[in-house]
Parts: sequence; structure tokens; C-alpha cells
Amino acid sequence: MWSLVPPEHEETTMPDHHKLGRELGLFGTDPLIGAGLPYWLPDGALLRHTLEEYIRGLERRAGYQHVYSPVLGKRELYEISGHWRHYQQDMFPPMRLGDEEVVLRPSLCPHHAVIFRSRGHSYRELPVRLAELGGMYRSELSGVLGGLTRVRAIQLNDAHIFCALDQVGEEVTAALVMIQRVYQDLGIEPASYRLSLPASGNPAGGKYVAAPEMWHRAAAFLTDVLDAAGLDYAASDGEAAFYGPKIDVQVADHAGRETTLSTIQVDLYQPAQFGLAYTGPDGARHQPVMVHRSVLGSIERAVAYLIERHGGAFPPWLAPTQLLVLPIAQPDQDAAAQLAALADDAGLRVRVAGPDRGSLAARVRADRLVPYQAVIGEAERAADAVALRLRDGRRLAPQPVGEALGRIKHLIEQRGVGLWEKPILAESIPAESILAEFGGAQRGGHG
Repeated sequence: MWSLVPPEHEETTMPDHHKLGRELGLFGTDPLIGAGLPYWLPDGALLRHTLEEYIRGLERRAGYQHVYSPVLGKRELYEISGHWRHYQQDMFPPMRLGDEEVVLRPSLCPHHAVIFRSRGHSYRELPVRLAELGGMYRSELSGVLGGLTRVRAIQLNDAHIFCALDQVGEEVTAALVMIQRVYQDLGIEPASYRLSLPASGNPAGGKYVAAPEMWHRAAAFLTDVLDAAGLDYAASDGEAAFYGPKIDVQVADHAGRETTLSTIQVDLYQPAQFGLAYTGPDGARHQPVMVHRSVLGSIERAVAYLIERHGGAFPPWLAPTQLLVLPIAQPDQDAAAQLAALADDAGLRVRVAGPDRGSLAARVRADRLVPYQAVIGEAERAADAVALRLRDGRRLAPQPVGEALGRIKHLIEQRGVGLWEKPILAESIPAESILAEFGGAQRGGHG
């Protein structure tokens, strides 16, 4: 049995998400479904849904428009995008439908390029920010599959920003600021920042699109933003996407191995391939830049990391169960049910663990990962109060039910990682000063 390591007091090695995820009832696998194709159990689905709705809300407030696109595409789509030539070894074989071949998509960007070009655009509309939490598929070899970190069916937090050349810096910077905000809310510490470039001395042919000047220009955009942000980063040859360089935000797993969670890419290639254009102030057609941006990356990989990072003791706003109500004895059941109903009305995820599940101490231990436990006994019933226990071991003095639920609701809405403290805002990326260097990020359009 694993031991609880709350993030507030983490000092030991993080547990393995394979084992812990199954013990917590978050996800599972079955050979009948297939390797690299995990399913989500109810608590895991709750966690995933919360994470997805959180990122959708954050994107919407940042001026993104959400779209849906199909997980299949004609082979011709990926021939135009360059995936068929440069990425085919990671794609599933085509399926023949009559005279056509369709492919499970390995990426969402070709679909978003087609969506952008489905109607005309003026420079006044830019930047156009399209976002989607969509499925994509990678033909991973069986030997590299594992848990949620390497899977064949991926739910990707993806977005593509279509903008003018003079807007690239501010859009990349705004994406970095969003990544920092999300990491703060999730209790994530970046291990490093990486500027991923093509193979040294060979930014052409084979794995990469043959356009040296394009690579140089795209890399310059990313370098300028990283330098302006004052972030330490390392350039890494051979880690770029086939169509452009990228910023990779790295996190470390329980064994200290680094993996990429978030990416920002500057793409000058696919806009040309798809003939993307907008009408400039001079009335002429101009080609936009396509900025690829993924804050959480693969939802599967993000959840795997969060399981290990927090040892299953997720930030209160993300926890599948946020409040556990513990009636001490049978006469306390009605008061516990009333408290649970009030908590549910307040939007909290709540469960009742009654005395039929064992002693109070046993019930506290069994659900020790729940951030808030509300004990109801004879004294609490008489005073219309609740005695709260926090999962880090703290016991709070009895307080009125309304006051306790209001405080929990407020803390969850603030999305901190602390249990009872006021949230502390991270300032490792000075958003305002960086954005000022690029004229300030806009919610949309030139005005």
C-alpha cells in the first residue's frame, strides 16, 4: 500500500502513476480493448472533465474560439500538411472507403488550417485563435507503451493561432503566461525550458521540411520571446517538429526523467501549404503565421504527471471528491445528509461515509486523500456546526456550516493548491513587462 504524500509536505519520491492510478480507481486497461488504449473510471473521468472544463474556460477568457473537427481525414490532407512525408511512421495505415483513403489523424493542425481557410479574413480580425480538446492517434510500438504516458489514443489540449508577423511575439508570450498560470493552479514546477531545433546543420530534408530560411526566422521569434521573459533555456538539436522549431516546457517524473508537457511552435510552412491568407490594410493577400500552442499537451500525460506529482492528493479544485461528510453515529445521519445536500447545491463534489463503513478513524484513513472531511456529531448537530479535518492532518475548531462551506467553495473557486490558506500568485514570468515588449497581447483583432 502506498503512503499519502500531500503536496504541502512532499519530501519523498513520488509514487508511480500506473499503480496509484489503479488503486485510486482513476483508469484501467484491458487486453480486449488493446494496448495503449486506457479507459477512464468514474473518478478518473471526473478529474479529466474538471481539467478539460478548466482549460476551456481559461482559453475562452483569453480570446480563443473553440471548434470540433473529425478524427479522420483523407490521406490527401496529410500529404498537403507534410505529415504523410515526414511523420508517416507514427501514423496508422490508411483505411479504404470506396475510392478514397482516410487516416486516423496524428495531429489536429491540418484540420484547423482548413477551418481557417473556410472563409475570408481581414487583418482586423487577427489574431484568430482556434482551440480544441480533440482526439488524435499515434501508432506507437508496443514496447514503449505504458500507463497514461505513452498511449495510442490521445486527447490533446491543442490550439492554433493565425496571426500577422508583427503579432507572433505577443502571441507566443501570451501562451507562455498561460502555461505559467496553469502550472500555478495545478501545483506544477517546470524542470526546464527547451528550444527545440532541427538536426544541427541539416534543417532540410528527411525528418524536416527543407526550408533553411524559414527555420531561421521561426527560431528567431521563439528566441526573442524566451530572452525577453528572462527564462533559462537550452537549445536542443533534433527535437523540433518537422514543420518548425518549438519551445518545450519540461517536467520531471518520479525518477527524475524529463518529459515535455507544454509546447509552443512557430509554423511558417503549413500556411503556405494550405494557401492560407488574409486581406491586409493594403487590400492585398498576405500569408499568416500559424502558432501551435498546447498548454496541457496530452490530457493522458498531464493526468499521469499530476498523479505522481501529488501522490493522488490533488489540489482541492481538481479532486474527484472535495468534501467527505462523516457522521459519527447513526443519529447524526440526517444532519450529515442535509450538510451534503447544501454542499452539493454549492457546487462541491461531496460524499457521505456513514458509520456502517466502520469506525470514524477507519473512515478518515480510508478517504485520507479527500481534501476536506466534515465530522458531524451530537455537539455539531446541536450548534448547527461542523468540525473540519484537512487531509494534511490539521483539525479546525467547529464552525457554522454556512461559514465552512462558503470558505471551501471560495478556496476551490480560487484554484490554489493550499487547503486553507489564501492563494499565493506566482510571478516567475512577469506577464505585463514581457507583453509590453511586444505591444501587449490582445483579446482579438487589430481594432
